[in-house]
Amino acid sequence: MSAATVKIDMKVEVLVIPVSDVDRAKEFYLKLGWRLDADSMLGDDVRRVQFTPPGSCCSIQFGTGLTTAARGSGKAYLVVSDIVVAREQLVAAGVAVGEFFHIGPQGRASGLDPERGSYRSRATFSDPDGNVWLLQEVTTRLPGRVDASLTSVGSADDLANAMRRASAAHGEREKRVGAADPNWPDWYAKYILAEQAGTELPK
Repeated sequence: MSAATVKIDMKVEVLVIPVSDVDRAKEFYLKLGWRLDADSMLGDDVRRVQFTPPGSCCSIQFGTGLTTAARGSGKAYLVVSDIVVAREQLVAAGVAVGEFFHIGPQGRASGLDPERGSYRSRATFSDPDGNVWLLQEVTTRLPGRVDASLTSVGSADDLANAMRRASAAHGEREKRVGAADPNWPDWYAKYILAEQAGTELPK
């Protein structure tokens, strides 16, 4: 098999953001509750600080000698399963988070998406240097967005929220069939995996 026919995974695992005061940035991301992975000198003039958000497979790095990008020019998305709870937790930690807005047929509008549609509801906050983080509520992935063979739940909160959605959908199913379903754990499992993979949900 030639190298041209072999599919090699390319996983984004670290993003570098530009900051002007490393210790101030470190204090801010500690306040967010993100995991501090490293704070080390890689040479006389290079300091690397790495944090990982809860449930994320991708980390961020900042420090000295890591990037020449303008301070505050970074922007990234933080995907959450419940944007209301996520915003409340950030505000409780002392972070200034903007009001909710959503993307609809007419473009950007104030407030949560009326139907809480996946990918639509958003809110933003910035670190002390002005790097922007955009919270985006994602409850059902687009088809093909996630490899069904690799589906996983990132955290206990994500699993709990997925189970709540499965419970609501299963309740509607029991109403339609007019009977209790003793095999509800199997149905829940199929529902959660299909939802994550963006495939057709069980009826």
